[in-house]
Amino acid sequence: MSTETTRQHADPGSEEPDPRRWRILAVSLIVGFMALLDVSIVNIAVPSMQRGLHTTPGAIQWVVSGYALTFGLVLVAGGRLGDAFGRKRLMVIGLCGFIVSSAAVGLAPTALAVIGARLVQGLAAGLLTPQNSGLIQQLFTGPERGRAFGLFGFTVSVSAACGPVLGGAILALAGEATGWRYLFLINVPIGLAALLFVVRLVPGRNEAVSGGDPRVDVPGALLLGAAVVAMLYPVVSVEGHQYWPLLMLLAVPALIWAFVRWERHVGRRGRPPLLDLQLLRRVPGYASGLVIGTLYFTGFTGVVLVTSFYLQEGLGVGPLHAGLLVAPYAVGAAVSAPIAGNFVSSVGRRITVAALVVVAVGVTVFAILGPTRTVGQLWWVAVPALLLAGLGGGSVVSPNLTLTLAEVPREMGGAAGGALQTGQRIGSSIGAALLMTAYSLVSEHASPHLGLRLALLVGIVAIVGALVVAVRDWRRG
Repeated sequence: MSTETTRQHADPGSEEPDPRRWRILAVSLIVGFMALLDVSIVNIAVPSMQRGLHTTPGAIQWVVSGYALTFGLVLVAGGRLGDAFGRKRLMVIGLCGFIVSSAAVGLAPTALAVIGARLVQGLAAGLLTPQNSGLIQQLFTGPERGRAFGLFGFTVSVSAACGPVLGGAILALAGEATGWRYLFLINVPIGLAALLFVVRLVPGRNEAVSGGDPRVDVPGALLLGAAVVAMLYPVVSVEGHQYWPLLMLLAVPALIWAFVRWERHVGRRGRPPLLDLQLLRRVPGYASGLVIGTLYFTGFTGVVLVTSFYLQEGLGVGPLHAGLLVAPYAVGAAVSAPIAGNFVSSVGRRITVAALVVVAVGVTVFAILGPTRTVGQLWWVAVPALLLAGLGGGSVVSPNLTLTLAEVPREMGGAAGGALQTGQRIGSSIGAALLMTAYSLVSEHASPHLGLRLALLVGIVAIVGALVVAVRDWRRG
C-alpha cells in the first residue's frame, strides 16, 4: 500500500477542511514549543540555580527530572481527554495550569517550592502537548498532513536543541544569580497571549471526531501512569546518585501486563479504552514508529545535554558560550524538519533511514574529533559536526510522526500521539541519565574529555538502534 493511499485510507469522509487550520496550527505549535522548551532550557541553568537557591546538586536535579517525570506521566491520558472532550478545553485547562505554575517556579523562595511547582508545570505540559498531534490529525489530510507534521517536528527538534542557547542568553542578560527565574517567568506573558488565541481559534469538541462515548478509562490511566513512574523515577533518581529506586524497575513488566489485560477487558465490554492496543498490531508503522522515536530521543537528547555540561564543567565556558556551541544542531533541525515534512508523503520510511544515518555520522565525527580540543579549536569541529547531526535530526522527527500516525483513526489521534510522545519522554529521560552517568563516572576516574567521548558513543548506540528498526520497517514496506 503506497504512502498516499494510506493517507486517504486514514481520512475517510469528504468534509471541507477548516479554512483557519494553518492559523490554528501556528497557535498550537507556539504552545507546544513553550511546553517542550521547558524540558531543555533548564539544563543550562542548573549550576546557577544551585548557587542561587543554596541547595544540593541532588535537589536541583529534581527541578529538571521532576518536570520530565510528570510530563511523561499524563501524556496518554491527556491525549485521550482531548479525544473525548475536545482539544480546546484541554488546551485551555493545560495552558492555565502552565502559566500559573511557571509564575510559581519563577517566584519560589526555596528549592522545595521550585520542585513542587515544576511537578505541577510538568502535569500541565502533559495535558497540552498531545493536543498538537490530535489537532493535526483532526484538521489536515493527505500531503497537507505531512507538511503540518513537518512543522510539528520542527517545533520538537528546535525546542530541544535551542533550549541551551535561549537559556544561556537569558542568564547572560539577567545575571546568573537570579536570571534563572526569568527562564520561567517569560512563560507568563507568552502563555497569556497564546491563551487568547486558543480561546478564539481552536475548535471545540466535534462529535464526528471525538466519538459518542466521552468516558475516560481511569483505571487504565492509573495503571499506565504507575508503569511510567516505575520506569522514570529510578532513572531520575540515578541522576541524583540514589540507586535503591532501581528496584522499581522490577515492577514494570507486571504493570504493563496488567495495563494490557485491563485494556482488553475494557474493549470487550464495549467501552472506550485509554489506548486501543489494536493500533500496535493492525496499524502499519505505528509500533515501529514508537520504537524509533523512543530510541532516537534516547540518543540525541543525551548528546545535547552532555555536550552542554562538558563545555561548562569540563572546559569552563559560560552558559551563553556553551549554548552557542550546540546551536548548530538547532539550526540544522530548523532547516530540515519542514523540508522533510514536505517529502515524506512521497518518500516514506526511506527518509527516516537516511536521516538516522546522517545523525549517526555527525555525532560520530564529533565524538572522534571533539574531545581534547581547546575552546577555540572546538568551534571548527562542533559547528560542522553538530550542524550535520541537526540536519539529520530534523528529518527524523517529523517524518516519523507522520508515518507513525498515518493510519491512526482520528478519534484516537490524541491518545495515539500521546503514547508516541510518552515514548519520546521516556527515551529523553533514560538517555540523559545514561549519558550523564557515563560522563560523570569516567570524568571522575579519568578525564572529562574521555567522559564526553564515551557518553557520545552511548548515544550513538541508541541512534543506531533506531536505524536498525527503521531499516526493518522500510524493508517490510
